[in-house]
Amino acid sequence: MASRSVVFALCLVAASTIVAGQDQGVFRVDTQTVPLYATVTDKAGRLIPYLEKEHFEVYDDGKLQQLTVFRSDIQPVSVVVMLDTSGSMTMNIELLKRAAEQFAIRLLPTDKAIIGSFSDSIFSSDVFTSNRDDLIRYLHTEIRFGNPTHLWDAIDYSMNKLTSEVSRRVVLIFTDGDDQKSVKTNFDQVLARAEAEGVMVYSIGLRSEFMGMLTRPDQRLRTLSASTGGGYFELQHTADLNSTFTRIADELHRQYVLGFKPALFDGKVHLVDVRVKVEGMTVRARKSYIAPKPGGGD
Repeated sequence: MASRSVVFALCLVAASTIVAGQDQGVFRVDTQTVPLYATVTDKAGRLIPYLEKEHFEVYDDGKLQQLTVFRSDIQPVSVVVMLDTSGSMTMNIELLKRAAEQFAIRLLPTDKAIIGSFSDSIFSSDVFTSNRDDLIRYLHTEIRFGNPTHLWDAIDYSMNKLTSEVSRRVVLIFTDGDDQKSVKTNFDQVLARAEAEGVMVYSIGLRSEFMGMLTRPDQRLRTLSASTGGGYFELQHTADLNSTFTRIADELHRQYVLGFKPALFDGKVHLVDVRVKVEGMTVRARKSYIAPKPGGGD
């Protein structure tokens, strides 16, 4: 647990810069504030971006907390888009590229992204960029193919890329299958790391057919996304790819920033529960955080 507290302490330093809008510069919180990004939807799944501070409650291990940070304007995001290019995606890869392009097009000038692909090997563009033309060029000319699906390795690789980013950190992963023998990590380690470092994971899973066999995305992606406050989308038709990538881009620009100062600095895992006090609406946010020890020690 000590190592996780160190990671979280570093995460809080990174999260101490929360950007509150394109034109308002950097909104800073001190390193003892726990930042939470929340997505609110109504019964029809429509995004609700107009709520106020009084509409939210945050509980730390079951105890109601006072919100010290509330923002509802657009905040920049640093995102790694990682696409499954294993053999089962051969027939759908061009559709996937066009769908990912829709996501890149909708990034704002203050956003930054890396594009990558994974199979049994993982590749990505070198540095974060706000240049959408560069991202789209990489998407159409540098994506590489392979066979097995090293899903957890790909997410871990993406988090490595995000380590030094100070804006909201997001992994957007697309796959049509289960993990096939990742060599560097596993699901439990990826989940623990994402929770400790405050990385939000969005997952798009596609059910597909390859060589007469039906494939289905790894169902643990749903748990990973729910625990980190991201979203999980399981598709049965490639026709839904464009709208899903577009939806995620829209959602990332309509999230709330909530923050509170924890009562205990004990280096332990705390459960956090974000609620919205409006009938018919639901909220997604991460489920836990690790409190730093007094003085930032481990």
